[in-house]
Amino acid sequence: MAICFLFHIFLLLLTLANANVEGDALYALRRAVNDPDNVLQSWDPTLVDPCTWFHVTCDSENRVTRLDLGNAKLSGNIVPELGKLERLQYLELYMNNLVGSIPPEIGGLKSLVSLDFYHNNLSGTIPPSLSKLSNLRFLRLNGNRLTGRVPRELTKLANLKIIDVSNNDLCGYIPTSGSFSKFTEESFKNNPRLEGPELMGFVRYDTGGCN
Repeated sequence: MAICFLFHIFLLLLTLANANVEGDALYALRRAVNDPDNVLQSWDPTLVDPCTWFHVTCDSENRVTRLDLGNAKLSGNIVPELGKLERLQYLELYMNNLVGSIPPEIGGLKSLVSLDFYHNNLSGTIPPSLSKLSNLRFLRLNGNRLTGRVPRELTKLANLKIIDVSNNDLCGYIPTSGSFSKFTEESFKNNPRLEGPELMGFVRYDTGGCN
């Protein structure tokens, strides 16, 4: 009986610890952005867990699974702490005015299904670490100021159904192997320095268009 009680106490403490880590991660985002419409007003770090906060969805174990902040008029940076949301499936930050680079730590979100950062003002390169998102189905980064190559590592994403990196400033060639074999040039349009599909066996991926 005592062992069972102690086990339940352990589970409770573990749940609270996870909730605190996830709450801290989300609150780091709140501190890093400007929020003119106060959409993050309910994000109170003194609460036990973030599951009662608006725009946050949790599972039955009070772990964060969705962050829905699309078209919320937020400006500022995406924080690396978001990489601590281990069960996050949907990261929706589209149509804001977010700046800076995409943190490589986002590649640690192993449960992620949908990553939507489109129509912001993000710069820098697409992190190759996103290739670790083995469950990812939707990757939409269009309408930013991203530079550099489309990481060839992303072709390992076997579950990827949609990719859109159009309307950026990407360069080099479009990978055509793996999961990218099914995507059309529509997914990559309006990148003036992107030179078209890679011709396997004829063109070195690491040449052209990025100097």
